[in-house]
Amino acid sequence: MAICRARASLSLLKTKSPFFQYVPLHGFSSSQFSSQFESVGFIGLGNMGSRMANNLIKNGYKVAVHDINCNVMKMFSDMGVSTKETPFEVAEASDVVITMLPSSSHVLDVYTGPNGVLRCANLMRPQLLIDSSTIDPLTSRKVSVAVSNCILKEKKDHWEKPVMLDAPVSGGVLAAEAGTLTFMVGGSEDAYLAAKPLFLSMGKNAIYCGGAGTGSAAKICNNLAMAVSMLGVSEAFALGQSLGISAGTLTKVLNTSSARCWSSDSYNPVPGVMEGVPASRNYAGGFASKLMAKDLNLAATSVEEADLQCPLTYQAHEIYTELCKDGHEIEDFSCVFRHYYSGKDEL
Repeated sequence: MAICRARASLSLLKTKSPFFQYVPLHGFSSSQFSSQFESVGFIGLGNMGSRMANNLIKNGYKVAVHDINCNVMKMFSDMGVSTKETPFEVAEASDVVITMLPSSSHVLDVYTGPNGVLRCANLMRPQLLIDSSTIDPLTSRKVSVAVSNCILKEKKDHWEKPVMLDAPVSGGVLAAEAGTLTFMVGGSEDAYLAAKPLFLSMGKNAIYCGGAGTGSAAKICNNLAMAVSMLGVSEAFALGQSLGISAGTLTKVLNTSSARCWSSDSYNPVPGVMEGVPASRNYAGGFASKLMAKDLNLAATSVEEADLQCPLTYQAHEIYTELCKDGHEIEDFSCVFRHYYSGKDEL
């Protein structure tokens, strides 16, 4: 498959977009809105993106896909899904393009490269572009302003110019599979409302966060809180074990007391305490520690840009970076209990 790589330099943007003329929702059904986006392009078919694209297909959208992985492209082709050689070809075949990519550099490559989505900015087919990657807010805003400078090949319905939404997700691979993701969306609120049927074809929640870049900001803050919570719970369990309290008993205490949280009652890091979580399968699957380290690096960068005092951000980033250096980068981030705190399995 052709591999598109690019470099770009872009200017900053305005957060309010005048390019979608909003008609009040009264009198419009979800199906009327979704019909605007019958053809959906999806770029980035990794663990998350492949499942999100599958859910769009299941919900009746005509989907065209692109990825640099030839094997996953063949898998979709064998399913009868249209595969494209470049991001530009995906855009040419789509009313809306969704991207799910590993990093900010990949996002810039896919949107602004020589064979990128915005190659023919003066004549562009898709009305809406949605980036669900977890990247820094600044890059989200840069891509948004690049999109705002484009012109639609054909004006449709109430769309005057193409619009960009940053819409990262929470929930992980299992939620992507089940279609229960939560989308955090930044950009034009009118475009968000029009795109909501798309989000609800891949997830169960879509939350509007504000102007361009605020979806990315929300995701960074969410993952920061998740990392710090997991570290705190793991630390408590390790201390409890050293003081003679079993993790099972301490779990009951936490989950009926003020310390109850997602890391204790839904994603317990102690092997042997809870079924169906990564800790129950030797930390396989789930949210890789290397991805948590990446997201914490984004948080640390944002902290510096905001000139805030956030010591827990730096401490969490340091711990997960160390965890990855020690060879645990592909294990779920809850493995910090075993590999950093030397916690023991529940017998």
